[in-house]
Amino acid sequence: MKAEKNKQSTAKQSKPMRITISGEAGSGKSTVADIIANKLKIKRHSTGDYMRTMAAARGVTIIELNKIGETDPTIDKELDDWQKKLEKKKDESFVLDSRLGYHFIPSSIKIFLEADIQVRAERIYNDQRLVEENTTLKKTIDNIKKRQQLERERYKEKYGIDYLDFTKYDLVLNTTKMSPEDVAERIIRFVDKR
Repeated sequence: MKAEKNKQSTAKQSKPMRITISGEAGSGKSTVADIIANKLKIKRHSTGDYMRTMAAARGVTIIELNKIGETDPTIDKELDDWQKKLEKKKDESFVLDSRLGYHFIPSSIKIFLEADIQVRAERIYNDQRLVEENTTLKKTIDNIKKRQQLERERYKEKYGIDYLDFTKYDLVLNTTKMSPEDVAERIIRFVDKR
């Protein structure tokens, strides 16, 4: 019943709703964004999906794509331009799963998801999203740390921002012991109060 009430009250808003979900790899951004998009009947966009497509098109892994992005400005430019186009769609309601969504969609309700590294690694390893990189749980943990460090350094250098600065977000949730449905419900309740 609560979900129905949330869906109805959110749907009554007069201006488009924009939710950006940032967070650590494996914190549940994509899954939670899917649930929110389905419950609120709004579009869902994901830079992770976009980056995986870019990596596959180049025949590299996402970690390799991030390394390429350190010296090839077209990687970030393509992602940036895509997000800037979303910001310009003033009449569109959506949820965006993106580490830098809060930066490119300043009009959004900004959410950050975090979780314990072990839990994040288990989620990614069990999901088998990056099979070639994550052959063991230990290797998955190492890859998460490496990816986060590479991205954090690049974002600081290129944009002068730290996506791990929680003061930039409207809501920060630790998803370690929460189901994706519970996380989505917390976010929807938060959005409804705004």
